[in-house]
Amino acid sequence: MKIIVLGGAGDMGSRAVEDLVVSEGVTRVTIADRNVAVGRQVAGRLEGKGAKVEVVKVDANDHAGLVEAIRGHDVAASALGPFYRFEAKLVRAAIEAGVNYCSICDDWDAAEAVINELGDEAKKKGVTAITGLGASPGLSNVAVRNLVRQMDKVRRVEVYVYLPMDMGGGAAALSHGLHIMSGEVVAWRGGKRVMLKACSEHRVVEFPRFGKIKVWNMGHSEPATIPRFIPGIEEVNFFMGFGRGSSLVVYPAKWGLFVKERRADAIVRVLHFFERIFAGKEPEWGAVRIDVWGEKDGKEVHLMHCGIGQMRKGTGLSLSVGALMLGQKKILTEEGGVYAPEACIEPQTFLAYLNARGIQGFEDIGMTKPVA
Repeated sequence: MKIIVLGGAGDMGSRAVEDLVVSEGVTRVTIADRNVAVGRQVAGRLEGKGAKVEVVKVDANDHAGLVEAIRGHDVAASALGPFYRFEAKLVRAAIEAGVNYCSICDDWDAAEAVINELGDEAKKKGVTAITGLGASPGLSNVAVRNLVRQMDKVRRVEVYVYLPMDMGGGAAALSHGLHIMSGEVVAWRGGKRVMLKACSEHRVVEFPRFGKIKVWNMGHSEPATIPRFIPGIEEVNFFMGFGRGSSLVVYPAKWGLFVKERRADAIVRVLHFFERIFAGKEPEWGAVRIDVWGEKDGKEVHLMHCGIGQMRKGTGLSLSVGALMLGQKKILTEEGGVYAPEACIEPQTFLAYLNARGIQGFEDIGMTKPVA
């Protein structure tokens, strides 16, 4: 199996590369990135450990170059963000190249756009694209599907993420963070898609290990895709918090300081400058909590999946596992199209792959009941 990782020199992409190189059945991994020098450093660390590693330079704005780089691979896995700028361009390139695609796209508007606008084209070409296959969205969506399968009827889904300010991730992650806190974001209320002002609602949520943390409504794709692929749900919400220092970004976001792209880019450059200063520090751990309410055998039920970990590991390994399942044809559809993870990823297989890589989910806040 030959897999190209777009953005493979970056924080999350390089973790996917590391896993794919040592995965059974993978013969070649191509690191595609504009930063060839860092890509070669990643390749050098992995030389002789498994699959052959190659490095190519790509520009997300060069359609012909993207198509040429992707063509000839079995799967294109993308960590090339920010996705509100690049996801549609990357999916189009994969469709033209005739190569199945998955990404860690974490912007609700980008995910919604590629599903709505490129699904028919992908289906005609027989290309399967899975958008949003990181930790959240991604692992969170698969966890929802796993919990829904244990119910006769599902009513409400809540996805909560605690992501500390010093979580790492680079400039693309910073751009994404400002984007999902700006303008209006999607939610699913009363069985309908609604738009709410970002950071206009907040809750205090208990996370495993970290305790109670304040979180705000932000723009991830779970509320946009889960009701589409799991019909009948009345409510889906996404909330995120950053713990200490949250007010430094939440209140400027509420004031609209990140809405204009040029201003947001300038702020990202400043934040990334300070992030590089502390680059030697190990990124802090965060947490995810997924709650689902519904009905089983005529009784009301509430089920949960939760876990802790570093963003790089959870996101990068979710992408690599998704790419492997896509390449091995271990997904729930044989028909081309653009999907979210809950539509075509078999939960038990996905969770088992992640468990073998050290990512364990739990059914309780105390983390005493591992997800089977």
